[in-house]
Amino acid sequence: MAKELTTKEENYSQWYNDLVSKAALAENSAVRGCMVIKPYGYAIWEKMQAALDQMFKDTGHENAYFPLFIPKSFFSKEASHVEGFAKECAVVTHYRLKNDPNGNGIIVDPEAKLEEELIIRPTSETIIWSTYKNWVQSYRDLPILVNQWANVVRWEMRTRMFLRTAEFLWQEGHTAHETREEALAETEKMINVYADFVENYMAVPVIKGAKTEHERFAGALETYSIEALMQDGKALQSGTSHFLGQNFAKAFEVQFTSREGKLEYVWATSWGVSTRLIGALIMAHSDNNGLVLPPKLAPIQVVIVPIYKNLEQLDQISETVKVLVDRLKRRGIRVKYDDRDSQRPGWKFAEYEMKGVPVRLAIGPRDLENGTIEIARRDTLEKKSVQMEGIDQVIEDLMTEIQDNIFQKALKFREENTTSVDTYEEFKERLATKPGFILAHWDGTMETEAIIKEETKATIRCIPFDGVEEAGKCILTGKPSSRRVLFALSY
Repeated sequence: MAKELTTKEENYSQWYNDLVSKAALAENSAVRGCMVIKPYGYAIWEKMQAALDQMFKDTGHENAYFPLFIPKSFFSKEASHVEGFAKECAVVTHYRLKNDPNGNGIIVDPEAKLEEELIIRPTSETIIWSTYKNWVQSYRDLPILVNQWANVVRWEMRTRMFLRTAEFLWQEGHTAHETREEALAETEKMINVYADFVENYMAVPVIKGAKTEHERFAGALETYSIEALMQDGKALQSGTSHFLGQNFAKAFEVQFTSREGKLEYVWATSWGVSTRLIGALIMAHSDNNGLVLPPKLAPIQVVIVPIYKNLEQLDQISETVKVLVDRLKRRGIRVKYDDRDSQRPGWKFAEYEMKGVPVRLAIGPRDLENGTIEIARRDTLEKKSVQMEGIDQVIEDLMTEIQDNIFQKALKFREENTTSVDTYEEFKERLATKPGFILAHWDGTMETEAIIKEETKATIRCIPFDGVEEAGKCILTGKPSSRRVLFALSY
């Protein structure tokens, strides 16, 4: 199977597409720009969902669901919001089909035109804030801490599975608060939740920071993001949290009676991550042999493959394996015993290596005699024979070791590919020879940001939270700058 993969070095983009296909994660659908997420890919998403959902609930949030369709007039209520999404909206104009009287199949019934067009949600701020108007009268009704698991549509012309599709799955949090300070604290809290998840579950190191005015979410006063570095040196925005101020509350007249008896507008946030995280998982860790999955998100953490010549040997192996499977499951390890007789062991080894299963165990008649079993690690491709006695503890410890090793490898890659530059010539040379994260001074103007993007394709990914005050000069204009910002080519 690995021989069927284009190598990363040969063509990174094709390697990614090959891997999504060969690992049975997703495939293109009959609908242009949309994908079918296959069971194995969806199983990874379910693991992500479960972890994130618990993290949201642990921070006081509840799940709800809002309509897929949004009246067109709702978007016109918040000018910057509609401007940001106008070119990506799919619009429903009619509500009925009919047989063509000329015998040309099915047509849209021209008499079934909607009085007001409906937008298939690209994001849900407008429909949710129109709802919150009914939920909020007093400060006693606040805060509202709601999350929605849903699908959205943003009409993309150039698509790539998981990274950018016309329809994708995500979660979107929408919260309402009594004060500006409370809303800002929520915005910061949720970007920290995302960073915690991406680093500790996905094993991908991230840089947290604020977006520039040009890169902010449409309708937000502040946008915080986490930025991850992929193995081709490009950045991937992996999660965002937005401080919306009172913009949407004013647009939809969401007011409350304060503790002092005054009528005030509610303060808002929104935040989200999507199936794009699966793309990040693939590109941050995988190699020319296939996927490399961190154990916490692997649908199968351990696969056991029997090696036998006849059914008698298989029966003997299966008897031993059954006990081992039970012991592993009691430790909370997701284990699969693959005793299919339709494929040879070598084929199975290649399949599970392609799918990124963290640990593979192989056991044959000689192992039964010696009380041993072979362990193969996906992260290092190392194999060794160990004693069966105590193997469940060994594997449990190995899960932690592999998770940490994958993170440390990604962290080392990021450190080796993060550079500080002081001149525009250095900046352009770096982008041309070895792209990655580039820390450079910027004069803070949208004009300079736009010129750099136009000339180099690099964008300011964020203004890092952990950046230190450092006097310098903008790499383009030479104007004073008090700190470096994070530049990169990006997806």
